Amino acid sequence: MDKYFEYLHTVGFEETNIVGNVYYVNYLRWQGRCREMFLKSHAPDVLDDLRADLKLFTLKVSCEFFAEITAFDELSIRMHLVDLAQTQIEFSFDYVRLDPGGGTTLVARGRQRVACMRGPNTLTVPTRVPEPLLRALQPYTADGRG
Repeated sequence: MDKYFEYLHTVGFEETNIVGNVYYVNYLRWQGRCREMFLKSHAPDVLDDLRADLKLFTLKVSCEFFAEITAFDELSIRMHLVDLAQTQIEFSFDYVRLDPGGGTTLVARGRQRVACMRGPNTLTVPTRVPEPLLRALQPYTADGRG
């Protein structure tokens, strides 16, 4: 799994709890932010589709924690494509602390399954992954062909 999209983030005080470590919900927020930045960078046509009637529903999300991080830690959130089905996509996320001396530490690992849906809020139905998103994900597939 060496092909990934990277989102860089510096932890702020507002993301920590009273003891000074990062509050767990922020890891899930960063998954969403990483996914959004991928769309902005690699599939901007999908953003227009989202403004119309495409919806990306997060069906399942998880995160496993290995080490604590605190304010001003530098992170690389690395999104990998795990599964690409007709109407759903699954990603994994590696949260890697970038140490000042150049080393790295895996601090958490997450997963997210997303369904593509269309229609009004009360009548949404599954839809195929849009072609521009398929093209953007192609380099991240195991064989590079989608």
